[in-house]
Amino acid sequence: QVQLVESGGGLVQVGGSLRLSCAASGRAVSFLNMGWFRQAPGKEREFVAAINWSGRRSDYADSVKGRFTISRDNNKNTVYLQMNSLKPEDTAVYYCAGDGPRGSTSAPTYNYWGPGTQVTVTV
Repeated sequence: QVQLVESGGGLVQVGGSLRLSCAASGRAVSFLNMGWFRQAPGKEREFVAAINWSGRRSDYADSVKGRFTISRDNNKNTVYLQMNSLKPEDTAVYYCAGDGPRGSTSAPTYNYWGPGTQVTVTV
C-alpha cells in the first residue's frame, strides 16, 4: 500500500506561484507513474499533469501547459507541482495520484490518492 499526502496549497493572488508537494509513504514510489488532478466546486475531477516513474516524461492538460511543471525526487519519495502565473480558474482542490498507466489522464486508472490540498487564486 502507498499513502500519499499533499501539501503546499493556500491562498495566492492572480499571477502568483505555488509549489505543491506529494509525499509518499508505505512503500517507495520510485517505479510508479504519478499524476496531479484537481476538482473545482460543482465540477468533475480533471487531469492536470502526469510524470512517468523515471521523471523523463511528463504530460500536461492544455489549460496548464507552459505554466505548471511536474517533477519528482525519487530519493525523497516526493512528487511536486510547480504552478506559476496562476489564474482564478486554477482554484480547486488538488489531488496527487499514484500508480497509473504512463501519461494517463483518466482518474479511475490511478490506484492511490491523497486527501487533497486546497488552492485558491484571488483577483
